[in-house]
Amino acid sequence: MTTKKIAWITDSTAYITDELRNHPDVYVIPLSITFGDETFEDGIDLNTNQLYSRIRSSREIPKTSQPSAGRFAELLENLKGKYDSAIAVHISGKLSGTINSCLSGAALAGFPVDTVDSKSMSYAITTLIYKGMNLLKDGMPAKNIAEILQLEAEKSENYILLGSLEQFYKGGRMSGTAYLLGSLLKIKPIIRINPNGEFELFDKVRSEKKAIKRMLELLGESYKKHSILQVQILHGNVLDKANELASEIKTLFPKLDIFIGEISSTIAAHAGEGTLATIWHKEY
Repeated sequence: MTTKKIAWITDSTAYITDELRNHPDVYVIPLSITFGDETFEDGIDLNTNQLYSRIRSSREIPKTSQPSAGRFAELLENLKGKYDSAIAVHISGKLSGTINSCLSGAALAGFPVDTVDSKSMSYAITTLIYKGMNLLKDGMPAKNIAEILQLEAEKSENYILLGSLEQFYKGGRMSGTAYLLGSLLKIKPIIRINPNGEFELFDKVRSEKKAIKRMLELLGESYKKHSILQVQILHGNVLDKANELASEIKTLFPKLDIFIGEISSTIAAHAGEGTLATIWHKEY
């Protein structure tokens, strides 16, 4: 039996590790970030440092947009002859139309693609890709891998401390009532992407210190119920705070592996500089 050659496709909201960046079968389609009349591609001609600098200097709130179906079709046309099919793992369909663009692009190119809605973003997507790669090594067909990854997507848990409440609100990710409440009362909201793949206001606390304490409590509750191998800390240009959080997690859960990385420009455009998030995958 001949093993089929499978390509892996994702988008720039995923955390792209060095291993994935250098992997010959991984392809990343960037989302776009717009400042006024200027449009940039996430991670290609605009990095997070440049994004934060522009926001600080202009106070302009950037807008983001999904890749076009044509961009996906162009990639898939190039994959013909090299691969039998592709597995695409993308940002939650409730947060972006990226997965729909991928499906439209696949139809235009006439190339078989099995899609997975991560119902999340960032390292949650990365985890699914790695799990899929392991299944592929075992010889599992692409369609079955995608079906399993779609079930695995429901096992991700995440909690986010926003760097900029204003940016999140003006980017259309928060209701006016929640924004006004947070602004007037100086509340530090804990946001999460819920099991349906939508942003929701999970909890409201009075300070960042209390918010971090609450995040640690939530990790502890999940740690008691499930097998958690690693927790990922994603930050928006606040490595010092990410390291402090990692130190607290290591003290409470010494056996837990910890990964620290930066959020992508697309995520930072909404969440803002100073964002701190924790993500983990529940193994049953």
